[in-house]
Amino acid sequence: MNDATEALPPCPECSSAYTYGMGALLICPECGHEWSPASAQPADGREDGVIRDAVGNVLADGDTVTVVKALKVKGSSSGIKAGTKVRNIRLVDGVDGHDIDCKIDGFGSMQLKSSVVKKA
Repeated sequence: MNDATEALPPCPECSSAYTYGMGALLICPECGHEWSPASAQPADGREDGVIRDAVGNVLADGDTVTVVKALKVKGSSSGIKAGTKVRNIRLVDGVDGHDIDCKIDGFGSMQLKSSVVKKA
């Protein structure tokens, strides 16, 4: 490996350290995500203290959001289906990018990443 490869930022989707450049884009070989280094945002969706959802809407405490992709839940045989509504969210400074604290019917209290929800 050369020194230029080691200086590339990790993937904003899966945090993989194995990103590489191809032309003007950075590419993650693990999840297939492609992004421009100039438009890269922090993985937790924060920009000047603002938390944004998967499509760029600003989130606030008490909002209702919809899960945009199916999520696996540890210890559960079924996961959270895409389209599940989550009411009365609370924004927190969570661990590993989990910045939404909420209660989901059938699952209880948990934390979600803002990158997997859309404001309803």
